Amino acid sequence: MSILKKIHSPADLKRVSPDQFPALCQEIREQIIGAVSNVGGHLASNLGVVELTVALQYLLDTPTDKIVWDTSNQSYTHKLLTGRREQFHTLRQYGGLSGFCKREESEYDTFNAGHAGTGVSAAFGMVEAREQLKQKHKVVCVVGDGAMTSGMTLEGLHHAGGLGKDFLVILNDNQMSISKNVGAISAYLSRTITGEFYGRMREETGQLLGKIPHIGSDIQKLARRAEELAKGVILPGLLFEELGFQYSGPIDGHNFEHLLPTLENVLKMRGPVLLHIITKKGLGYEPAMKNPVWFHACPPFVRETGVPAKKAARPSYTAIAMDALVKLAREDKRIVAITAAMCEGTGLTAFEKEFPDRLYDVGIAEQHAVTFAAGLAAQGLKPVVAMYATFLQRAYDQVVHDVATQNLPVAFCIDRGGLVAEDGTTHHGAFDYAFLRHVPNMVVMAPKDENELQHMMKTALEYNGPISVRYPRGVSLGVKMDRVPHMLPIGKGELLKDGTDVAIMAIGVSVWQAMEAAKRLSEEGVSTAVVNARFVKPLDQELVADVAKRVRYVVTVEEGCKMGGFGSAVLETLAEAGVFGVKTKVLGLPDWYIEQGPQDLLRERYGLTAEGIYQSVKELIGKAPVEKTSFVGTAHIGHLPHGDEQGS
Repeated sequence: MSILKKIHSPADLKRVSPDQFPALCQEIREQIIGAVSNVGGHLASNLGVVELTVALQYLLDTPTDKIVWDTSNQSYTHKLLTGRREQFHTLRQYGGLSGFCKREESEYDTFNAGHAGTGVSAAFGMVEAREQLKQKHKVVCVVGDGAMTSGMTLEGLHHAGGLGKDFLVILNDNQMSISKNVGAISAYLSRTITGEFYGRMREETGQLLGKIPHIGSDIQKLARRAEELAKGVILPGLLFEELGFQYSGPIDGHNFEHLLPTLENVLKMRGPVLLHIITKKGLGYEPAMKNPVWFHACPPFVRETGVPAKKAARPSYTAIAMDALVKLAREDKRIVAITAAMCEGTGLTAFEKEFPDRLYDVGIAEQHAVTFAAGLAAQGLKPVVAMYATFLQRAYDQVVHDVATQNLPVAFCIDRGGLVAEDGTTHHGAFDYAFLRHVPNMVVMAPKDENELQHMMKTALEYNGPISVRYPRGVSLGVKMDRVPHMLPIGKGELLKDGTDVAIMAIGVSVWQAMEAAKRLSEEGVSTAVVNARFVKPLDQELVADVAKRVRYVVTVEEGCKMGGFGSAVLETLAEAGVFGVKTKVLGLPDWYIEQGPQDLLRERYGLTAEGIYQSVKELIGKAPVEKTSFVGTAHIGHLPHGDEQGS
């Protein structure tokens, strides 16, 4: 009989005997593996926190007590235990469950998060809200060891430790090799030092020692160090103790005999407490244990073997960009690459393999990454910062203050620009055009295809100032590649097709959708021009104004927010050039956070396919749109027809 099927809320879990928890955890793992193998998702991290999640929901009174999951991509067990098991097959699908915690989805989800490092600060805000409102519930934050590289995590710990309020932080450590401390003796010590008797004795002894004139504080410090020696983990314990936290651990995060009593004790302790647990990423699924990096955020896979369910027919834009970077780095030893804990995701593994001394992974520290790059550039190197668009947002001030004000030659490779599908709201790259184009000295580029991408990589590395090149998630188009990349003239777009009725001005992956729409419009007698802008900034104002003067309608297309983005730049140019006799329409992402869903579906919903562009033009020119038809291969940008125009 299934245990999991009987659990519809944490109240049901409390009626399960702890000796059944191992069997329950096995069921949970099977459910997670089955769902993720079908739809993709974060597998390794979720398999590693099954026991911890069960223990927390068993001991806490949620949703009154609050659990904050840092990043929250490890919350699948949490969802299964809080009334969402029957919807779990919809995970990360359009209209389905989010792959992260989402307050709109459940009262058990206390905070929306998709970026690491936010958990401690958010949870401590809840602690202070509890104190202000005179409430009594508990607040627990679960943070991974990777997030300890985030400055924001340390800022939150520093603040919480200084104020001394009741607060439990659980450090879920799945990287450190300290197996000698994970066992019966360590667990016994952790259970002992978190017990009520020990806690009272520790507090009273500390107060007594502190009263000894002149030397009391020194003796207190010696006592703390002796305690850490007994635990066998001097350095991590001292770090957190100095930040004002009582430290306990490490304990085995998969052993309920250790986990339950220790958690029960630390939840009774007063003041800030940090519990250090050791877990194994991917536990329960051999392929994920062998390759936790790939299974961190994986596409659908064959459950029996762990191999991807589908193999991409063409290389991704990421692979094209990084291949170009490696080739350029062979020619110029000043080129170095920087990433923030996303070496695999940004495709820098090939660069690291060939140039291990020229690759810097700074951890989850995007702000440091950008200012570090500024320092490298100030001394004559050519740093390349490879980052997802959603993560570059975290270093906005550093881009402005540390790079652009000094006009330093830092190249930003902005991966996952535009719609990114199932990761949803927190991960869509919607804002980079808008927040970069208003920064003085910054050049903002986006290629129409992979051939133009390699030329933009060359341009970025040759340009003597801050510059960005933005490319999408997904496979490339399969166009013919020039043998040698060359520099593009800064701020110069290209007229792909001329026309006298309508001008479609597009940037990035939207260009070929515009070309398909223009082809259909022209077949219907609407003479349509298409401009590949190439540059959001500096925009080719001469080309834009010249084409606009020859037509009656101008439509702009971008896979980014309409407010302040590429379309806004075109409208500003038309106003400055005195081109007022044209009707205009801006196509892009609306002023709300975009939901999760396949890229093709989202592009269709927001009118960014060839069909959507065609329909928008027909509406603008006052001709009733015809019934929607299916463009063969145009809904997916990876299946556009190949022609001579696609080469640069």
